[in-house]
Amino acid sequence: MKIGLDIHGGDFAPEATTRGAILALEELPSEVRLVLIGDQEKINAILKEEGADTSRFDIVHTMDVIEMGEHPTKAFTKKPRSTIGIGFGMLKENQIDAFASAGNTGAMLVGGMYTVRAVSGVIRPSITSILPKENGGVSIILDVGFNADCKPDVLYQFGILGSLYVEHIYGVKNPKVGLLNIGEEEEKGNLLSQAAHEMMKDSKDFNFCGNIEGRDLFSGKADVIVCDGFTGNVVLKEAETFYSLIKKRNISDEYFDRFNYELYGGSPVLGINGNVIIGHGISNPKAIKNMIKLAAEVVEAKLSEKIQKAFV
Repeated sequence: MKIGLDIHGGDFAPEATTRGAILALEELPSEVRLVLIGDQEKINAILKEEGADTSRFDIVHTMDVIEMGEHPTKAFTKKPRSTIGIGFGMLKENQIDAFASAGNTGAMLVGGMYTVRAVSGVIRPSITSILPKENGGVSIILDVGFNADCKPDVLYQFGILGSLYVEHIYGVKNPKVGLLNIGEEEEKGNLLSQAAHEMMKDSKDFNFCGNIEGRDLFSGKADVIVCDGFTGNVVLKEAETFYSLIKKRNISDEYFDRFNYELYGGSPVLGINGNVIIGHGISNPKAIKNMIKLAAEVVEAKLSEKIQKAFV
């Protein structure tokens, strides 16, 4: 298994990414190789400083980087030799089994759509986020920003994508899918929510459990929570802010500590023909390590292939 890593992706790159790669290899099987994409001189300097075993790394040299503030589409087109551009090129040619980056999220999404492309039948690919359940385990919410505006059939497909992810990555059999809404009754909500509920309520493609209110996000009432990307991103940012506020007040709590993004590393892009993992821009070495481990889990589970089969 080969996993490509954008060494210059993220606010603390290349130090955090390279050190995260070293940490990941300490916990991954020996057959996993990491392909580090970036400035070879800087990568080698950090590997040497850390005393890392270089025999398990491949390095693909480039000094071209898509910066966080650049326009995703323009930058991806103008910088084919960027770390993100090379990573997607290698993924398309099957030179790596997964590509991970904590860099420009927009460029990662553009790269996925322009190179490996969406799975045939998938209207809109999606990205997810983890929501820790109060009683243990996790739920996922999707979409969290890729699709600010959605139609009912797109939300329906999110139910399929989320179910496959939770089943094959987290081992939840027949996961419960809920639709985020302002009330439990099926007639509640805006026109999008009402139309989506009508489509989802008799679904044979997933286990629909009805509407989920905001107060149920962490209760475990649903394993997969479906919403448009605008709503999902608001939920995600509020959860991140709540965790930050707790830490600022020096409060330590076993449950709320599970809101730390470092524990999860990143999120796969669901619905494209390849394994692509997007990490948080502020990722430290621990978060990078867990992003790489998630990439390995997604490859091992053959998640992309199973999504393709579901939409045949």
